[in-house]
Amino acid sequence: MAHYAFLDSENIVTHVIVGREEDEIVDGITDWEEYYGNVHGQQCLRTSYNTHNNEHIEGGTPFRGNYAGPGSEYREDLDAFIPPSPGSQYVLDETIMNWVLSE
Repeated sequence: MAHYAFLDSENIVTHVIVGREEDEIVDGITDWEEYYGNVHGQQCLRTSYNTHNNEHIEGGTPFRGNYAGPGSEYREDLDAFIPPSPGSQYVLDETIMNWVLSE
């Protein structure tokens, strides 16, 4: 099963759904991001349930930094979902695509 995140106009995740695998073809549909985006009227991007802190928890290839959750931001320049900052004393570590305490 694949997961898909929906983005508002500021690239903030509004919700995530479980959908078709990206390689499934049903009724001629081959691009599920586009299909779900059109159905919901928002940009839609696939997200990996098994990716956290830019690592795949089962040893696979990490995908888009983190599993997207409501309130996460999609950073196009990093092709990653970034969780909300926990506070002003934190900085984004682009290696793990998550927030760490600034030194």
